[in-house]
Amino acid sequence: MIQFKNVTFFYPSSTQPALKDVSLQLPAGKVTLVSGASGCGKSTFLRCINGLVPHFSGGSLQGTIRVGELDPIQLAPQKMSRHIGFIFQDPEAQFVVDRVEDEIAFALENAAIPPQVMQERIAAILELLNLTSLRQRNLDTLSGGERQRVAIAAALVFQPEVLLLDEPTSQLDPASAEDVLNAIHLLNLQYGLTIVLAEHRLERVLPFTDWMVYLSSGLPGGLQGTPSQVLEQIDLQPPVVRLAKALDWRPLPLTVDEARKFTNNHLSFESHPAFSSSVRQSSERDSVVSVNHLIQPFIQVKDLEIHYGKQRALHGVDFELFPGEILALMGLNGAGKTTLLRAICGLIAPWRGSILVAGKDISGLEVADICKSVGFLPQDPNALLFADRVDEELMITLQNHKGKMDQVARGMAKLEVTRLLLRLGLSEVSAVYPRDLSVGQRQRVALGAIAITCPGALLLDEPTRGLDYTAKQTLAEILHAWRDASMAILVVTHDVELAAQLADRVAILQDGQIVSIGEPAQVMRLYSTFTPQIAQLFPQSPWLTPDDILQSSSL
Repeated sequence: MIQFKNVTFFYPSSTQPALKDVSLQLPAGKVTLVSGASGCGKSTFLRCINGLVPHFSGGSLQGTIRVGELDPIQLAPQKMSRHIGFIFQDPEAQFVVDRVEDEIAFALENAAIPPQVMQERIAAILELLNLTSLRQRNLDTLSGGERQRVAIAAALVFQPEVLLLDEPTSQLDPASAEDVLNAIHLLNLQYGLTIVLAEHRLERVLPFTDWMVYLSSGLPGGLQGTPSQVLEQIDLQPPVVRLAKALDWRPLPLTVDEARKFTNNHLSFESHPAFSSSVRQSSERDSVVSVNHLIQPFIQVKDLEIHYGKQRALHGVDFELFPGEILALMGLNGAGKTTLLRAICGLIAPWRGSILVAGKDISGLEVADICKSVGFLPQDPNALLFADRVDEELMITLQNHKGKMDQVARGMAKLEVTRLLLRLGLSEVSAVYPRDLSVGQRQRVALGAIAITCPGALLLDEPTRGLDYTAKQTLAEILHAWRDASMAILVVTHDVELAAQLADRVAILQDGQIVSIGEPAQVMRLYSTFTPQIAQLFPQSPWLTPDDILQSSSL
């Protein structure tokens, strides 16, 4: 149904193609997953399908694109929108009114759809996506998953033949992501809707996927096939697939359920050498954390309570973050995770309780003074991007931190910037305007901007948004190196697999309170929502990641 033939596209002023000689054919009535490394062109690919590229983006496009009999290059987005629904990475960016029902009705009203027909369509789509009880709610009172479903509903009221979704679960906790993906699956089953979605967290999406596309500069034209066929040929793999390929499980399992038939002979772990090896590794990690606890915490939060007007966002929050450790903070959307980070930075004043940074109470301190000791990476990297070039973004931060620099100091600063950009995988885009980069690349630029001054602590709010598995591995290595250099790191994340790989301790925030905090292998098994794939596959073992198994003794 959707066909690309020899498609090459350059953004304005770019010397490198965002897509190069792509020739692919996506089946009708199926769910197609578009995958690839950060910055490979997934979002560009989706935007070509509805004509946003090149009509909105500008640039140069060669080749042909067809959606059925339609030519999106000729018809442009306004006409293609009657046939194709599009959901952006940030659903709030496409909302235009305040109330759920009004948002869904907006496009129909502008198209002069008769009121009776409009009401029938709205009622049907609200019921289909389980939104009927929310129809009178303000959008800003909804959870992330609810907002994503409203965005899907607003795109579907025109009854399009195709639905495009750009990273639909990137901002959602595991439970909300499951709700959204189930809704997408239902649309495909009941209406035969053709669905194309770009996503990095393959472990979430593979159970719902019929067809898979992989984009890479190393594979001109793109790679396509069933998920098993594609995953056999690429390195971007969710944990279960990575383990299955390493242990030569065939046919290749894509989900935990499919992989369980290969583990039936490995249900007793206590006597297994890999188990004892992993226990030793876990004990060593615990001992490192215990040593850290003998020194003064870098951040102390005591009986913290935060209010938004009459609404209590946090209450009774107590925890300590030590130099030389990474604490992962997890919880459902709306639990108060971002509020806690903003309070530690002085952006929100406590209603009760105290926050100490490096032994000093931050009440009354300016945010700028707090941020000399604490680097804060918000969910939206654009909030930290102001310069015209990537390397200048980091230099500006250093200049603000160090003050006036002579020629020697400036040369040393440039060397620091160059080294960090290399480590972040951003050397090739050092001269690029930051806001022209992909979401994942912008995230890494913003991380570099807050980390270049080597603060005592880092607070990271969803740092893996837009990052592929390789980029997440690189991020984990960088954060571990900073931790080993005695930095205190607090990571808010919905990425269960990242927390399993990264954290020394995990805390669960629920309804504004920390309900559990401790070693990852313990805490993450207490809550099925936050249990990684390997722990699901081996529930009686201490393993959380493929490396926990592969670096000990093989099965």
